[in-house]
Amino acid sequence: MIPQSFEYFRPQSISEAIALLQEHGDGAKILSGGQSLIPMMKIRLARPECIIDINRLADLHYVKEEADFLKIGGLTREADLETSDLIRSKYPIILDTAASIADPQVRNMATVGGNLAHGDPANDHPATMLALEAEIVAVGQHGERIIPIKDFFRSVFTTALEHGEILTEIRIPIPPAGSGGAYFKLERKVGDFATVGVAAQVTLDGAGVCQRAGIGLTNVGATPIKATRAEGFLVGKTMDKQQIDQAAQLAAEEAQPSSDLRGPAEYKVSMVRELTKRALVRACERAVR
Repeated sequence: MIPQSFEYFRPQSISEAIALLQEHGDGAKILSGGQSLIPMMKIRLARPECIIDINRLADLHYVKEEADFLKIGGLTREADLETSDLIRSKYPIILDTAASIADPQVRNMATVGGNLAHGDPANDHPATMLALEAEIVAVGQHGERIIPIKDFFRSVFTTALEHGEILTEIRIPIPPAGSGGAYFKLERKVGDFATVGVAAQVTLDGAGVCQRAGIGLTNVGATPIKATRAEGFLVGKTMDKQQIDQAAQLAAEEAQPSSDLRGPAEYKVSMVRELTKRALVRACERAVR
C-alpha cells in the first residue's frame, strides 16, 4: 500500500511549525525522523491530511550538560547519541539504548524525541527515561511546559502532548557520583522491537548501599512501566544477589504483558525478572568504576 495524499510543509522555525499545527488541526502530524510515522502511513494505520516536517529546525539538534541537567534536543538522532563523547563517557545506559534500536540506517534518521512522542509501548527510550526520571519539554502556542516522564505516557500511542505542542527537549538530572545504569533488551532478531526491555539506574554510597534506584520496563504493558515497588525496595539496601533477586521479582510482578507472536505472557514475566537482574548487576558494576 501507499499513503493517502497529504499536504506537506517544511517550517523554518518552531513558531512557524506550531502555527501550522494550529491552522490544520487534528489532521496534522509532525515529521521528525519518520521511522515510525512513515511505515504507519504506508499501511494506512496513520492517515494524516497534513505533514509538518521539522527537520530544518537546527536548534533542536544537541546533546549537552547545562544547569544540572543532561539536555537532549528533540531532533537529536540515535546515531548522534552513539557517537557523542559525553554520552559514551558518562551515560552508558543511554548508549545501550540507542545502540539497540533497529539498525544503523534507521538510527541515522530516527530521533530521540520522535521515539518518545510516538507513544509506542514497545519503544526503547521510554524505559530508560523512566529509570533516569527525565522531564519532557513541550512547546505550544501558550509557551513552554515541562512534563515529568512518569506522567507522559497515557495509553497506547497516546502521550501527554497536546495538539499543537512539539517535543523540543529531554532533560535528565545529572546523576551524582556513584551512579551507573544499563539497558537490556530481548529481541527475536537484531533490529526487532523488544520482546521485553529493562532499564536500571542506581546510585550507591561508598559502602555499596543503594541511595536511589530507577527501573523502567518496555513492551510489557499498554504503556512503558516504572517499576516503583522494585525501586522503593532497593533504597537503603546493600546491592547483593539476594536484594537484586527480590527487586527483580517485584519488577516482574509489576509487568502487565499480553500474549502475542513474541511469546506468552508468562514467558515475558520471567524475562522481566531475568533482565532486571542483569540490568541491576551491570548498573552496579558501572556505579563503582
